[in-house]
Amino acid sequence: MKILSKYIPENSVELVKEILTNHPIHIKIVNNRATKHGDFKRKPNGEVEITLNYSLNKYQFLFTLVHELAHWVTFKKHKRVKPHGVEWKQNFQHLMLPFLQPSIYPSHLLPYLANYLKNPKASTGADVLLTRALNEYNEKTGKSFIFELENGSFFSFNNKAFKKGEKRRTRFECVEMASKKVYLFNSNAEVEPLKNH
Repeated sequence: MKILSKYIPENSVELVKEILTNHPIHIKIVNNRATKHGDFKRKPNGEVEITLNYSLNKYQFLFTLVHELAHWVTFKKHKRVKPHGVEWKQNFQHLMLPFLQPSIYPSHLLPYLANYLKNPKASTGADVLLTRALNEYNEKTGKSFIFELENGSFFSFNNKAFKKGEKRRTRFECVEMASKKVYLFNSNAEVEPLKNH
């Protein structure tokens, strides 16, 4: 809890501690991953763990932590169900509601969080307005979320140049310029816009 408390809003620490007392799990803070903020996984040996990107701002970190804890609670209660099905949504709503207060989240974020919680999705990136609002608290890196770029614009990802294409359900089809191969990108993938290409 001592390490975890450095990554989340100060007034959320006791609430997180309470959840972890009732549902203990190993939490690992890892290097930034471009395609996800966190995950819940069962290892081949039966152990379970949550991993979270160290680079998330404290509000996104808390939100992602509760998202992953909801997977753990759902797994304990139901074992095998859809990863982001009804059971997970209900657990996420139940776990997240106590955090929706101005002493934890800035007041202007609360309406976005409350709206998202009406019907939570697999990825926060699916809610463009919430992602933008949370993104205001990130350190400026020169990167953008792919959903913020206009179709047909160019960007760099893992030292390769891409052209953004149409959205296919939850991901964007993007062409890698050198190979002309099509890749699918999550809406919330962070990329570096290219001005001249």
